[in-house]
Amino acid sequence: MRRILFLAYMAALCLLLPLASAAAAESDFGERINGMAEVTGLRESSDGDKTRIVIDATREVTYKKMVLSSPDRVVVDIANAWLSPEVKRSIDIDNTFVGKVKIAQFDPKTVRVVVETKVGQNNYQVFSLNSGSVPGRVVMDFGNLENSDDVKIDWSKKTTEPIEPQPEQEKPMPRAGGGSADEDVDTAINGITGLKGRVIVIDPGHGGSDSGAIGPTGVMEKSITLRVGNELRRLLTQEGATVYMTRSTDKEVSPKRSKATDIEELQARCDVANQKNADIFVSIHMDSFTNDAAKGTTGYYYSLGNKRSRILADKIRAGVIDQLGTQSRGTQSSNFYVVKHTDMPATLVELAFISNKNEEQLMNSEDGIKKAAQGIADGIADYFG
Repeated sequence: MRRILFLAYMAALCLLLPLASAAAAESDFGERINGMAEVTGLRESSDGDKTRIVIDATREVTYKKMVLSSPDRVVVDIANAWLSPEVKRSIDIDNTFVGKVKIAQFDPKTVRVVVETKVGQNNYQVFSLNSGSVPGRVVMDFGNLENSDDVKIDWSKKTTEPIEPQPEQEKPMPRAGGGSADEDVDTAINGITGLKGRVIVIDPGHGGSDSGAIGPTGVMEKSITLRVGNELRRLLTQEGATVYMTRSTDKEVSPKRSKATDIEELQARCDVANQKNADIFVSIHMDSFTNDAAKGTTGYYYSLGNKRSRILADKIRAGVIDQLGTQSRGTQSSNFYVVKHTDMPATLVELAFISNKNEEQLMNSEDGIKKAAQGIADGIADYFG
């Protein structure tokens, strides 16, 4: 009998030990990251003159830089930081200035960013910024840079072996020709997001008597688009943009309400943007299909409209995918009324498929709403950046 009791005790102990170890590990992790900055995002934008890489964190950060060769790389180590598991670990840019960008937890207190660069001397700079909704940002510019006051790479002193980063005077924000510190902050933030003073119209699709598509568990498209739109307005306003909503509650936009024809309702949405002389127009929707396996995110624009509409559509689609982790269905030309009859760069983004049970569940969650809004905001920031 004692033998049986002993064996039962040992079996129970074996079952409990892994649980205790897991709990201890979770506790240790919580203690380790207490007081550290969480790195929450890695994104890029490019044009003919430069590529900009932005690293977002939850609090102010400091960093150290070094240069490696074979291949040529710029390394930035962010101190006292931990990397969110939701951050994409690499980006393949592969343009004139930058190849691949990688980010990883280098040691328990350091997040390392490695950029394979193709630029020559004096065509690189790094600086940090603190801004409203994103307290800590590290920015890396590669390309045809002029009048930069940051430290440049001396390519004649490259090393083929890893080197220890040396402390240097950080430049929290570039000074702008003798202006006040507050003016410099505004200039620096505007250089990242490009949102200060911009006029943006957000159009949450459907509303009121028009539910839009309905998911397999009864979630309505009009509800998702409105929740995302209101969260997006909050994010953009924090960054200094002037934001107008075609609707901020569950109602039609046309003054005729439910008596309006489809064209009258759609034109009323376009009128908001045209009358406000908006810089951009963003219409938010959920996709739907008879096959419930269809999934992913699509950006739409009108090919005969403003020539920058495709860029806007592509940036926003990419931002949403980075945040939600959805499949890319590309950026496509369309004849949707709201992108065809607006006077400014305009896009209609289908966030995900409400007809897909998994994507319906994702977009009906607070996490999904916040990520979708952040993705659109990131795309807009990249567009203006």
